[in-house]
Amino acid sequence: MGWNDVRAALAETDPRAKCRRVDRLWADVDSGAFVPRDPGGVDVPDVGRPERPARVHPSALPRRGLGSVEGRVALLHAVAHIEFNAINLGLDASLRFPGMPDEFYRDWLSVAADEARHFRLLAERLDRLGAAYGDLPAHNGLWDMAEKTADDVLVRMALVPRVLEARGLDVTPGMIDKLRAVGDLDSVACLEVILEEEVRHVAIGSRWFRFCCEGRDLDPEPTFRGLLRDHFGGALRGPFNHSARREAGFSAPELEALEAMA
Repeated sequence: MGWNDVRAALAETDPRAKCRRVDRLWADVDSGAFVPRDPGGVDVPDVGRPERPARVHPSALPRRGLGSVEGRVALLHAVAHIEFNAINLGLDASLRFPGMPDEFYRDWLSVAADEARHFRLLAERLDRLGAAYGDLPAHNGLWDMAEKTADDVLVRMALVPRVLEARGLDVTPGMIDKLRAVGDLDSVACLEVILEEEVRHVAIGSRWFRFCCEGRDLDPEPTFRGLLRDHFGGALRGPFNHSARREAGFSAPELEALEAMA
């Protein structure tokens, strides 16, 4: 296993095959058979995605109450789509940014491995509800931002894990409460695993954002505020899960900036 296998996993279009590739990669990293070091500007392939789900504007997505199976399927499908994109984000980050410490590449491959496991949890739950990933449309916001931040590791670390993926820390507790209220404890169990582990993923983004700021002699807090203004303007939405975000590496001034812009 090596960087060509990471490239193959990123380019893989079949979600289940992508998960299997990522499992094999992480098994080799974890055993020491593959030590991910600076890929040195390896060619990054186009991201592999299946033809379905159809990608639409967020306003076109179905909105249904969680009291019905259809509503729960719609919610879990949306989360599964985020997790699928997050597999690709972990793989892409490990390939795209040369010149980082070895631990950066290990961190992002570990994220890809976690996200593959999360995707499978949700795919299996959808299957038990009589549905499958791809049955419903999905939006492309997370990958759109990955493409916009492809040229700068500092900006990627600031805006993808610390803004878009961190949104899961804010909204997942409410999803869990609503699912528990309608008695869907199997779906609750899936989301509880994801919420607990996503804190670490956002923390990895925080760690490497601050590392990049230090390397460029930038103050992280005003740098983060400036990136929020430049890329999101008034588009941020609260409320924010302060306790989870603090655990994931957000400072008090950063949380204040988020609240001020929401």
